[in-house]
Amino acid sequence: MIPCKMFFTKGVGVAKEQLMSFEMALRDAGIEKFNLVSVSSILPPRCERIKKEEGIEYLKPGEVVFCVMARNATNEPNRLIAASVGCAVPAEENQHGYLSEHHPFGETEGKASDMAEDLAATMLATTLGVAFDPNSAWDEKEKVFKMSDKIVTTTSITQSAQGNEDGLWTTVLALAVFIPPVGNP
Repeated sequence: MIPCKMFFTKGVGVAKEQLMSFEMALRDAGIEKFNLVSVSSILPPRCERIKKEEGIEYLKPGEVVFCVMARNATNEPNRLIAASVGCAVPAEENQHGYLSEHHPFGETEGKASDMAEDLAATMLATTLGVAFDPNSAWDEKEKVFKMSDKIVTTTSITQSAQGNEDGLWTTVLALAVFIPPVGNP
C-alpha cells in the first residue's frame, strides 16, 4: 500500500491522566476516531498534500490509519513542550521525499518548526547528493537546498504548549496522516 494523499494536523490536550491528555490532543487534532499506526519518515513519490477537512472525509471510524507522529507530554507546570513534523518535497516527482518528527522541551514553536524542516530537508539532501555544511544554520542550508533545484518545498506543522500550571498532563501532537489509494469517499 503506497499512500496517494496526505494531510497535516495538530492538537493539544490537558487532563489528570497522561493517556486522557493524549486522547484530548487527538480530539483537538480531529483524528480520535482512527487506529493510528506510526510509520517512519518517507513521503511517497507523487503523494498529494490535501487539507485536513478533505482528508478526514476519506477515512472511516475505526480504520487503521498510517501516520508520521511527533508527540510530547509533561506534567511539569509551565514547562514548554512542542511536537513538530517537517516535510521536504523533491523536485523530481518520481523521487520520494522525507518527513521528520521533532519533539523538544524548551523550544519555541518557531524554533521547533525550523528544526523539523531542517531535519527533513537534510535527510532528503543527503539522499540526493546535495553538498552542504551540516553545521550551518537552517536559513543557510535552506538556501543551498533550494538553489540546488533538487528540493522544491519544505514545510512543517507544529504544536507547542506550556505545561498546565496545576500539574495536569499536557500533551502536544503534530501529524502527517496518510490516505491509501483505495480510500476515496
